[in-house]
Amino acid sequence: MPAQAVFRKHLQRYVLILLGCFCACLGFNLFLIPAHLLTGGLSGVALIVYYLTGLPVGMQNLVYNLPIIYLAYRVFGRLYAGDTIVGTIALSLLLDATHFLVDWQVVADPMLCGIFGGVLAGIGFGLVFRANANTGGLDVVAAVVKKYYALDVGTVVFILNFVIVMSSVFLFTLQEALFSIVGIYVTAELTNRVIAGLNREKSILIISPAARVISRELMQEIGHGTTFIDGRGGFAGERKDILFMVVRLTQVSRVKTIVNHFDPQAFMIVSDTSEVSGKGFTLACESYESALQKWQEEQAQAQARETAGNALKS
Repeated sequence: MPAQAVFRKHLQRYVLILLGCFCACLGFNLFLIPAHLLTGGLSGVALIVYYLTGLPVGMQNLVYNLPIIYLAYRVFGRLYAGDTIVGTIALSLLLDATHFLVDWQVVADPMLCGIFGGVLAGIGFGLVFRANANTGGLDVVAAVVKKYYALDVGTVVFILNFVIVMSSVFLFTLQEALFSIVGIYVTAELTNRVIAGLNREKSILIISPAARVISRELMQEIGHGTTFIDGRGGFAGERKDILFMVVRLTQVSRVKTIVNHFDPQAFMIVSDTSEVSGKGFTLACESYESALQKWQEEQAQAQARETAGNALKS
C-alpha cells in the first residue's frame, strides 16, 4: 500500500477517534453530569470523586488510566496501546474543555438526561471502537475479555459498570442510581449498534421447486444478485435448490410478493445482517439487463470459438 494511502487511512482513524470522544463528552457534560448521574467504569469513578470533591473529571480519568495503558501494551501490543493513549488523552482533555456545557441545563428531567446522555456516549464510544481504538478505562478490560471469551464489548462494559454503580449507590439517592443504570444500558446498546453497523440489511434463504424462476425475477426486479446453494431434504434425501440473497430492509416486502407469486408454499427465512460489502451495497452494480446482455455476448463468443475450433479439427 502506498505511503500516502497508509497516511490517509491512519488520519481517518484518528479523526474518527476524536469525533467519537467529542460526541461522548457532549453526552457527559450536556446530560449526565448536570443530572448528577454516573457512567460507570473509571470515568464513573472520576464522576463520583468529582461530585464529592469537585476535582476535574478529565484530569482524574487520565491519571486512573495509566495502569490500563500498560495493560493495553502488554496484551495487544504497541499500536493498540498507542491508540489507547490517543483515545484516553482526547477524552480526558475534551471532558475538561467542554465542562462549561454543564451550566447550560439543556433538560431538567433526569430520565431524559440518562437516555440522551447514554445515546451520545454510546455513539461516541462506538465510533472509537469502530476505529479499532478505545478510550481506556474498562473499554480495555472489555476488549481483553472479548479477545479471550468472544463477548460483546458493550455487554461486558455494561456488566462492569452495573457493579460500580451498585457499589456506590449508598453515596447517592436510589433514583439517581436507577437513572444511571438506564444511561449505562443505553450507552451499551448504542455502542454495540455502532460497532456492528447502523445500516442493517436482510439475508434471505428460499427453498422452492421454482427457485430458478424466482431467482431470475428477483434479479430483474430487485436489482441484487442471487446465489444457489445445493441442498438435500432431510427426510427423502431429494435434491433441493436453496436460493440465497441479501437485500435492503425496504426491499423485503417485494421479495415476499415475488416468491409468493411463483410459489405460495415456498420455505423462506429472513434474517438480520450487517456490515454487508460488495457490489450492490458498497460498490456500484450494473443493471440486470446489462449484466444479462454481457453474459449472452460472452456465451455467444465462446460458442463461436468452439464452433471454429471444431471446424479446424474436421
